[in-house]
Amino acid sequence: MEDLARHSGATVRTIRGYQDRGLLPRPERRGRANVYRDTHLSRLRQIAGLLDRGYTLASIKELLEAWDAGRGLGGVLGLVAEVERPWSDEEAARMTRAELNEKFGGTRDDAAVEDAVELGVLVRLPETPDEFLVPSPQELAVAAELHAAGVPLLAISGHLRELRAQVEHIAGRFLDFTTEYVFQQYLDHPPSDAEATEAASLVRRLRPLAQQTVDAELARAMRALATRYLRHHLGETAISAPADAAPATTSPAPGPGTVPPPGPAADAAEPVPLPAATVRAVRELVGAEHTAAFIAAAAEREVRARTMDALATRR
Repeated sequence: MEDLARHSGATVRTIRGYQDRGLLPRPERRGRANVYRDTHLSRLRQIAGLLDRGYTLASIKELLEAWDAGRGLGGVLGLVAEVERPWSDEEAARMTRAELNEKFGGTRDDAAVEDAVELGVLVRLPETPDEFLVPSPQELAVAAELHAAGVPLLAISGHLRELRAQVEHIAGRFLDFTTEYVFQQYLDHPPSDAEATEAASLVRRLRPLAQQTVDAELARAMRALATRYLRHHLGETAISAPADAAPATTSPAPGPGTVPPPGPAADAAEPVPLPAATVRAVRELVGAEHTAAFIAAAAEREVRARTMDALATRR
């Protein structure tokens, strides 16, 4: 057993545990000696490989029993390889520290680099300490553009942490969804070679769907939210007015607790009393200069919504 441990890299305790679980055949007994063969060494390497791929010992036992029964592991390992291959066509690149500094404005920021390494945006190369592997050059390019636009590097990495958690949640939901309706039939038992090959083919077909769906929904959400943000900060009239329209005359700002009603700027302003707490809350949200426009836009949106509801009920 000590020789087997030395050749396989496993500990004697691990080998005994595998034997107790039925994962490793018992050795041949010769007198007072236990003799292990190449088949035991091969089995230990198979177990180590499957553990590295994320399989549990219980799942490995089922797979090995299927293999011992003559069903093979080729299809299953092909499925695992299909799932584990990169889910993007993007290729990693290398970048020196000098190139990295130049890309981010020519300044050296050790704290930002350490943050990027922790996030996996940069990977240190032990053989070349002054060079990094960049798993996603596209992601690094986005960070450079944001920094050039004025966003601090540590704010970018903080945003990435938040975004990554949300994206992992979306990925998990997509996997749950496809598992329930597509892959469960292959996963509730050790699949045969034919079943595993069929499942690998489905993975190839469905692989781009998650990104395509997220791209389409992100584009829809960005358009809707960006328009809303612009209206929020510039006011409804500024967004809806034609580009060549004459600028509206500016009326004196209403006093605290009052707001002009929604409508064209040419309409006469009519003070409307509002609760002081409401006005304070809006002022804290958008600033004093946008308080009146925000309340007017919110009121107008509510009026439009109720008008649409009333029209719908008349059908």
